[in-house]
Amino acid sequence: MTKTISLARGAPSLDIIDVEGLRDAAARAFANDPAGATAYGTAVGYLPLRRLIAGWHGVDESRVLITNGSMQADAFLFDDRAQPGTQVIVERPTYDRTLLALRQRGADVHAVALEEDGIDTAALEDLLTAGEVKPKLAHIIPNFQNPAGYTLSLAKRRRLLELAREHDFLIFEDDPYVALRFRGESLPTMLSLDEGGEHVVYASSFSKTLCPGIRVGYLVGPAELIARITKNATSTYISPGMVSAAITYEFCSSGALERSSARVRDALAERCGRLAQRLAEALPQARFTAPDGGYFLWLGLGEDVDSTRLTAAAAEHGVAVVDGEDFMADGHSHAIRLSFAPVTAAEIDEAVPRLAAALASLR
Repeated sequence: MTKTISLARGAPSLDIIDVEGLRDAAARAFANDPAGATAYGTAVGYLPLRRLIAGWHGVDESRVLITNGSMQADAFLFDDRAQPGTQVIVERPTYDRTLLALRQRGADVHAVALEEDGIDTAALEDLLTAGEVKPKLAHIIPNFQNPAGYTLSLAKRRRLLELAREHDFLIFEDDPYVALRFRGESLPTMLSLDEGGEHVVYASSFSKTLCPGIRVGYLVGPAELIARITKNATSTYISPGMVSAAITYEFCSSGALERSSARVRDALAERCGRLAQRLAEALPQARFTAPDGGYFLWLGLGEDVDSTRLTAAAAEHGVAVVDGEDFMADGHSHAIRLSFAPVTAAEIDEAVPRLAAALASLR
């Protein structure tokens, strides 16, 4: 039986995870702060890590909350800002778990087209100016977007902030892939560009840079908002995991994060380049833009291709992909998401011909 090769999972393969560095960080966490690492702590999270993150973003500690992964951060923010009937802007396509979380809370979701340089701000402006949509929140993945791999340009970051001020909504800058840029220059966060500090809440995660199992994420936002969310966090779980956060702190403060991230970026660059090359050779009719970082590539297949049928056919040919319809608020797509993070170059060489054969079987 042919072993399935997964281009579906948004997680790095074990060979590029710094297991040794994490083991050393764990030993230091228990040696340096056994009381802090093993205690319940408080809902704001492990205080040394909170202080470190505040320094990274140049904000007061009161604006930082540590969570059990960035999805927990998302959930807390949506609980606060996305009540039933609340209008929320999302990108089209966007992360499938975001759509699920907003729908579970009864939010009124409005999807705005995603372009190669980020959300179509002109279309968003038209929507806002018409007055039919008055959002409280706009969910944006600015760097190496999941699922498309696109990055929001600096001009659009500034324009989004202008629109947020003019129409009084909060930008949720969901940024778990920011450290995974392997080509081009980094762009400032919208959090750093928000001079008043009132129109952006920022989230990120160490799951993509340390390892998925670490489950440490965080929010940075207006102090009043973070205080409200902290009360919810207290009643939800008393505190996030202190052991994971203490390990994360030791890993980051020792300089291991920079070394590990460089290793991961090098591997991702190689894998992305190989995937793009093989797709161009085997599927010349497909449309894609190779990303400058992150995990994902969005493969457009033409209106004659049913992405759901292709996903099933690909599985039959021994390659796992994600149906593009999962990322659409209206459920309509002719694309699939591919992840190059969990596969080696050799596996990519084997997977792409299988995908091409699956597509040929539908035609």
